[in-house]
Amino acid sequence: MYRTSSIEIKNKRASFDYELVETFTTGMVLTGTEIKSIREGKAALADSYCIFINGELWAKNINIAEYRFGAYSNHNARRDRKLLLQKRELQKLLRKTKEKGLTIVTLRIFINEKGFAKLDIALARGKKAYDKRESIKEKDLRREEMRAKG
Repeated sequence: MYRTSSIEIKNKRASFDYELVETFTTGMVLTGTEIKSIREGKAALADSYCIFINGELWAKNINIAEYRFGAYSNHNARRDRKLLLQKRELQKLLRKTKEKGLTIVTLRIFINEKGFAKLDIALARGKKAYDKRESIKEKDLRREEMRAKG
């Protein structure tokens, strides 16, 4: 019997700064103190992204705070973390990122029903300033419609 977790750490800037083309859910290679910090909700995805190094996908700039009870075995808060995907998904992402203007951004960290930390990533294209203004207008219109409905 597994219990569901309410831990969900989001990258709110990602959908504002990027047009999300396709999303993937990946596993992460973590140390013991890192998973404990994530379960406490002590992580941030601001300015994090993914890159390929020697054919492997790595997440950079994910800030997982040091575990408060960790002593000598505590981890480095901003270390690079290897992501786990199926081979065909890795090849697809590698092919797509070679196209001009596409990158891989992190969207959210969550704990799945088996208790493993998972990372949602997205193949994304950067938005221009006028696209961002359009997104703000659409969001405001939706908010106004919800207020009018009551």
